Amino acid sequence: MAKRQSAKNFGAYIDRTIKIIRQNYLKAFKEINVDLTTEQWVLLDSLHQSDGISQNELANGSFKNAPTVSRIVDLLCKKGLTERKRFESDKRRYKVFLTKKGKDTYKKTKPVVVKLRKKGWKNLTDEDYDFFLRIMNQIFENFEEKK
Repeated sequence: MAKRQSAKNFGAYIDRTIKIIRQNYLKAFKEINVDLTTEQWVLLDSLHQSDGISQNELANGSFKNAPTVSRIVDLLCKKGLTERKRFESDKRRYKVFLTKKGKDTYKKTKPVVVKLRKKGWKNLTDEDYDFFLRIMNQIFENFEEKK
């Protein structure tokens, strides 16, 4: 980095990319008449993989903070896609489950997501993906506050 410009504006490139990805997902979901954001879809996907997990587990698996996950789960519950059930051993905590409507919505959106992921990685290799992950993880570590 010393030989490069010291203040590369990589954040703008990340923001630009995230914005266009979100726009494409929202457009694709709208085309199949599904009212869902990318953040909501990430939680549906996590619940599809591990239904009945806690909100903290959802937060950890989706790289979102707990208050954000709680807000998204609230919205998903209002849409009838998820439901909360209290832990038997701890009445203060909830497990989150997909409802039948949530499972149906996931099945309807999954092919769209797969298609969009393929579009995003068009003309890129597995090696490119590994390189991308290494770079993104390094940038994350560079900014992560060590406790």
